[in-house]
Amino acid sequence: MMAGMTETPHPLYDRHADTLHRALTAITERGYWSAYPESPSPRVYGETAAADGKAAFEAYLGGDFPLDQPGTADRVATETSPFGVALDVRYPHPGADEVVAAASAALPAWRDAGPQTRVGVCLEILDRLHKHVFELANAVQFTSGQAFVMAFQAGGAHALDRALEAIAYAYAEMTRHPGTASWEKAAGKGDPLRMTKTFHVVPRGVALVIGCNTFPTWNSYPGLFASLVTGNPVVVKPHPRAVLPLAITVKYAREVLAEAGFDPDLVLLAPEAPGEKLASTLALHPAVKIVDFTGSTGYGDWLEANARQATVYTEKAGLNTVVIDSTDDFAGMCRNLGFTLTLYSGQMCTTSQNILIPAAGIATDQGHKSFDEVAAGIAATVGKLTADPARGVELTGAIVNDGVLERLDEVTKVGEAVLESRTVTHPALPDAVVRTPTIVKLAATDTEVYGREWFGPISFVIATDSTAHSIEILRSTVGESGALTAAVYSTDEAVLDAVEAAAIDVGVHLSANLTGGVFVNQSAAFSDFHGSGANPAANAALTDGAYVANRFRIVQSRRPA
Repeated sequence: MMAGMTETPHPLYDRHADTLHRALTAITERGYWSAYPESPSPRVYGETAAADGKAAFEAYLGGDFPLDQPGTADRVATETSPFGVALDVRYPHPGADEVVAAASAALPAWRDAGPQTRVGVCLEILDRLHKHVFELANAVQFTSGQAFVMAFQAGGAHALDRALEAIAYAYAEMTRHPGTASWEKAAGKGDPLRMTKTFHVVPRGVALVIGCNTFPTWNSYPGLFASLVTGNPVVVKPHPRAVLPLAITVKYAREVLAEAGFDPDLVLLAPEAPGEKLASTLALHPAVKIVDFTGSTGYGDWLEANARQATVYTEKAGLNTVVIDSTDDFAGMCRNLGFTLTLYSGQMCTTSQNILIPAAGIATDQGHKSFDEVAAGIAATVGKLTADPARGVELTGAIVNDGVLERLDEVTKVGEAVLESRTVTHPALPDAVVRTPTIVKLAATDTEVYGREWFGPISFVIATDSTAHSIEILRSTVGESGALTAAVYSTDEAVLDAVEAAAIDVGVHLSANLTGGVFVNQSAAFSDFHGSGANPAANAALTDGAYVANRFRIVQSRRPA
């Protein structure tokens, strides 16, 4: 089917057309809108929804995951829950060539279905996932270490919003051009030259999504649905420690595709065995033309350098930075930053790491505050939020992997702790691995420490010569290593402008004077861009036109009229 042509769309397009048009409006207005309620309240989802979702999740544990797809030679079970719950789910383990071949065979009919039909089917997949959002949230919680409410919001409702956002951008790009055009050019005294031109939306080929451990759905859904809706079959390679959320996603996607009359092999799961390096094998496969990856800088750089046959979209690591100059709400600033550092134990790619404060202190509504008083104020909030284990674990969640624990041990040797990390026993899950955040004091000269990412509940308060010096450090560290977020606190418009100018120069999204219920490490679909693609932390933004437009090509044909 051709871009923009009058097509006979699948009935699923008509069913979800209103959602699509509201999403198209939302991406142009950039105000608040959400298609999927983020509250797990029974008033929203029904009295039995939570229990039904938990039961569905538990039914997967200790068994063979119900997924029938080609090329399955054996099964693998690689997940270890940060909450200490035995998962032991066994997933079909296909060969790389088999899944790529199956995906390639499914492409032509999906390509020819046309943009509207593909949009309708993809929106039905989102609707099906939303109907199973509690099942999905439990899977996210027990594989990623997120507390349940966060898993429901970020791993469920917000992930679905980000997928819908990608679909809306893709639809806008696919239908930007007409499907056909009549071309006429005067030719002197003779008859005009007349041509009929047809413009085909042509997918790039097989797409690969490489999932991450911390946000298996939120970080995977934009690429998965941006590729699928533009006509590309998708192979989903989950992180070995967070397979279940994406296995559930693939299960329901395949179910919808088959019901809609398409080959379910348009979406395939590719779990890997320990040490197999399946992601690298798939990423270098000649038929794989798109790769989406979230994770370490080292592997992201490797993909960009080596998967030369593919267009590679990466979100990697960075040095998220806060510049504190002054504030008219010292308590609010401390509360806001303390919550930011506590949420999910700092295991978010957007959580602040480097907090730059003049050594001479800052002006506040409570009078002058010394450097140590500012650091202590932030630390006190973290301490208060984590003091009660029952309440604290609902914010911190659990530690996602041993690498975080190793960094927590290492950081005790690099500076003076303003706040030490504590081991917490989870009241309901005694085998959960829970650690509270640590805050470490550094000098501006300790660049070898704060000049690299310390992923996890680790942040630094760094004494600088002045606010101007803090801005200089922001420029140099983010310019060199990248960042996904930056923040500034100041009552001086000139300072706010200077930090904004620096943020623009180094391509990082900036938040100013957050003291209420909006936090620098949270990103709203349809309004906030996540990553800019303008610094080393990411080469793409979630989600904009550039993120989707390169997943297909326009191929024209023309004939004399």
